[in-house]
Amino acid sequence: MNATVANGTGISYLESAIEPAIKLSLKPTLIEGIPDGVTAILAPVVAYWAFSGMFHMIDTFELAEKYRIHPKEEVNKANKASRIEVLREVLLQHVIQSLVAYISYKFDPIPMTGYEQNGIWNLKKTLFSLFSRYNVPFFINDQAIEFIYTYGISALKLAFCFIFVDTWQFFLHRLMHLSSSLYTRFHSVHHRLYIPYAYGALYNAPVEGFLLDTLGTGIAMNIAYLTPREQIILFVFATMKTIDDHCGYVLPLDPFQLFFPNNAVYHDIHHQPFGLKTNFAQPFFTFWDEIFDTKFKAMDKEFEHGKKVNIHEYKQFLANRDVERIEKIKKFKSSLADIDDEKKIDENKKKDM
Repeated sequence: MNATVANGTGISYLESAIEPAIKLSLKPTLIEGIPDGVTAILAPVVAYWAFSGMFHMIDTFELAEKYRIHPKEEVNKANKASRIEVLREVLLQHVIQSLVAYISYKFDPIPMTGYEQNGIWNLKKTLFSLFSRYNVPFFINDQAIEFIYTYGISALKLAFCFIFVDTWQFFLHRLMHLSSSLYTRFHSVHHRLYIPYAYGALYNAPVEGFLLDTLGTGIAMNIAYLTPREQIILFVFATMKTIDDHCGYVLPLDPFQLFFPNNAVYHDIHHQPFGLKTNFAQPFFTFWDEIFDTKFKAMDKEFEHGKKVNIHEYKQFLANRDVERIEKIKKFKSSLADIDDEKKIDENKKKDM
């Protein structure tokens, strides 16, 4: 590559026509004494209990009641699983998840460094050749090329994993609802929480937890060839997003709920009896629900002014449903009373005859 073509000025080795040598050495770990692969196993577990613990504190001390989706007194009344049962099942899932991750980690290559300059140099050479083939002026500076190699490739790999995990979970989750046997044996466990809360996010039957979460992210990780540090980002982010979807709150400035259409209200609808056959998408996007027309439609009016329903609109919707349900019960009881009255009149007529 002709050095005069290179337009960067701050990275000298990219100006050279000579390919940088590769000098491999062990990559320093993020946490001294702990391999990054082990950190990738521990980080999502720590994140789960730290993040869900924050919501549990908000619950316990009633710090954000106006942002709570359902009244506190309804949680224990509506849910069919005790807090101890939920805690036990989540801990079991973390044990299974960590054991599978550790077995996978033992087959991972040892993280090395010393090849990066060579990789960046070759990326610039490849891009320059591509631009030249189509007679396009080469306008990417050296700093941009270094940024693309260092962060851009990782971002693309993680974006692929986000889409893969969403696809995996949507179809498996939907199958669990379409198949009465699968639902009864496995997925009904998760739906014992009609009003979800943060540390119940991974409350599942062990088989479902393995298939839906552990296996799905594991396959995505291996297809994308994620490095241990990329694994940490994927696992921690997915864990925190899942907790936020089940947290039972719509807190202001919550980044997960600001930037993702699939949020706590969206998933809460799925946990309600009226929304059980809708809103299957999780944990990031909603495009599969839109493609398969499984998005909850009863709140279409609330969506007219924006893409998301806010907590006040959702609470009003729930209140209106309660009023309608009570009215239906009253009408039903009234109709039964009318039938009884008619029977009594008929019986009296027969006696008079």
